[in-house]
Amino acid sequence: MLHSLSKPVVAIFLGEKPEQHEGRVHFAYTLEETAHMAVDLANNGKVKESYQQALDNETATLSVGEGKTVKGLYSGGTLASEAATLIAEALDLGELSKEEGYKLKSNGFEVMDLGDDMYTQGKPHPMIDPEVRVNKIKEYTADTDTGVILLDVVLGYGSHPDMAEALSPAITEAKEKNKDLQFIATVVGTQNDPQDYQKTKETLQNLGVLVEDSNAKAVRLALRMMGKDLPDLPKPTVDYDGQLGQLPDVSEKVVELLSTKPRVINMGVESFSATIMNHGGKAVQYNWRPKAGGNQKLIRILDQLERMDDIDEQNARVVERFKNGAPFLLDVVSAHTVIPELNGKVLLHAGPPIEWDDMTGPMQGSCIGAALFEEWADTEEEAMKMLENGEISFMPCHHANAVGPMGGITSGNMPVLIVENRETGNHAYCTMNEGIGAVLRFGAYSEEVVTRLRWMRDVLGPTLSKAIKTMDDGLNLNVIIARAIAMGDEFHQRNHAASLIFLKEVAPIITALENLESREKEQVMKFLADTDQFFLNIMMATGKAIVDGARQVKEGSIVTTLSRNGKDFGIRVSSLGDEWFTAPVNSPKGLYFTGYSEEDGNPDIGDSAITETIGVGGMSMVAAPAVTRFVGAGGFEDALKVSNEMDQITVSNNSNWSIPTWDFKGAPLGIDIRKVVETGITPLINTGIAHKVPGVGQVGAGTVRAPLGCFEKALVAYAKSVGIEVDAD
Repeated sequence: MLHSLSKPVVAIFLGEKPEQHEGRVHFAYTLEETAHMAVDLANNGKVKESYQQALDNETATLSVGEGKTVKGLYSGGTLASEAATLIAEALDLGELSKEEGYKLKSNGFEVMDLGDDMYTQGKPHPMIDPEVRVNKIKEYTADTDTGVILLDVVLGYGSHPDMAEALSPAITEAKEKNKDLQFIATVVGTQNDPQDYQKTKETLQNLGVLVEDSNAKAVRLALRMMGKDLPDLPKPTVDYDGQLGQLPDVSEKVVELLSTKPRVINMGVESFSATIMNHGGKAVQYNWRPKAGGNQKLIRILDQLERMDDIDEQNARVVERFKNGAPFLLDVVSAHTVIPELNGKVLLHAGPPIEWDDMTGPMQGSCIGAALFEEWADTEEEAMKMLENGEISFMPCHHANAVGPMGGITSGNMPVLIVENRETGNHAYCTMNEGIGAVLRFGAYSEEVVTRLRWMRDVLGPTLSKAIKTMDDGLNLNVIIARAIAMGDEFHQRNHAASLIFLKEVAPIITALENLESREKEQVMKFLADTDQFFLNIMMATGKAIVDGARQVKEGSIVTTLSRNGKDFGIRVSSLGDEWFTAPVNSPKGLYFTGYSEEDGNPDIGDSAITETIGVGGMSMVAAPAVTRFVGAGGFEDALKVSNEMDQITVSNNSNWSIPTWDFKGAPLGIDIRKVVETGITPLINTGIAHKVPGVGQVGAGTVRAPLGCFEKALVAYAKSVGIEVDAD
């Protein structure tokens, strides 16, 4: 058919290496060659036998060590396929990879298509969001075999406004850690693109990135550094002696489409329709996304689950346990007296199970601080040695009826709050809030931090214990929560009202306590008055007590745990008991304290997402619109949008905790894994941001999304548990 056209044709079939042209049909091997051929033919010129161009960067002094490999991080499949094909040919690496997300994976050489479904389901495309590529740059930098990292930076409407700048911290850090590591990039775009083609090139070059003007040349430069190159084989043109086909008539509809201004219905990202309208075009925005991101396996599961009538009834029973939870604060005691697992050198930690070597900086710093607090070690060095040698063992807080903020590190002599769920009779525990800044939960372990912890053990804990014990039935927390949510708290990032109500309840009692020095009373009262987030830890213990009561109903598809350990995000589901379903955590987006930036932040961490599990925190952002400014998430309209979105993935609302700014609607309650997977909407979590280096502490606050992957895994397991035959991956 191509030979029947009256005009010359340039064709490329990625992966195929043509040896000749036929008549007016010209075959290219690389995208660069395709473009040059098309330009020559458009200018009435002849196709040359070779189009291999000189490299833009001098290679005489550029090389990588023996045994080094090339890693390619591409934002789409076309350039990734081209790079994989060229590298595999030059190095005789065999066939391209069929593994999801990879175009090449052989002998340490890897080329990734970050636009693959596995990276874009529930997340922005890598042309828009650099997060996935930044994380892979860090991973490849840590791999000592990596010699070259190949990148593409795609310009154009709908792409990131300055991807080169967004990648610069990761590239800078990588080159600082590995002076010999080379970055090679190609900028895909034109001078007319909104991002400024020349500025993008200069930004990359100023970072020490070698920029070539085509992907093929970028790959060739990487190969040259390894002492290899692609042979420049000329392609002659031969006559075509085959039959010509009958061309179809031109459709009037096609002519109309090509000769009139576009009229667009845009589904999904609004920036695309905005660009069209800004240039005088017409566009209708339709906020739609395919069910389960278009994943056929998950769609089949959801369709079968939809036909099971009893699931909604089961979920209603689970959620009823949430609503009927009756949390009361009973006491403050040493952790080992109520958590038998803490008798010995044992530390509880946040999130799903993790070992020392996999812990991120803040959690490791908290472990060091706990060892110093418990006097298991006298110095940081001694504590590190004990931890590295396995002398201290670890267990998730959630496995011991407890929760812990950020690193979640809890040791035997730390005071913990006891909250009882009177509806179900179970108890839950959480350490007390230390304040903000350099504190243990954020990974700090200085003498000041340890001294404060010992004061909390020796003074604050016993004082609150005495005060709470004077109350006949303990402190009814539902009453405080209902009042505080009406006063603007969401109980994760904002606990001002609840903390003050708590202080109002205990202050008169503390003042009246006998056998307690006035100085200690003053210290306790001042600490409670200064610690706006004191109620957060009470709310966490409340959430754990409510959730564990609901977990006694072992049916349905309701999320009963959301938690993070800095490496993995883990969830548990009502019908699936203690099984964790995990996926790599995301990094928070938000505002940083003066002197710090996103580059300093640690990935998401902490058990405090128990608040979102019970419907507050980020789920009820509309209750505390002031929080959106603090975490860098906008204003009231943004808060309203978040809670409306969270309402789409829950099965009910908690009328006990009604929100005035939401027309007195109850907090969204009962996250349903079916709804999360179907919509692609994951819970939004309000969070503090810890510095990634042990010992520094808190450096900001923001929001973070739970990764979709853990919900997808849970859905598959749930489907199997109810007898659905699940397709193999």
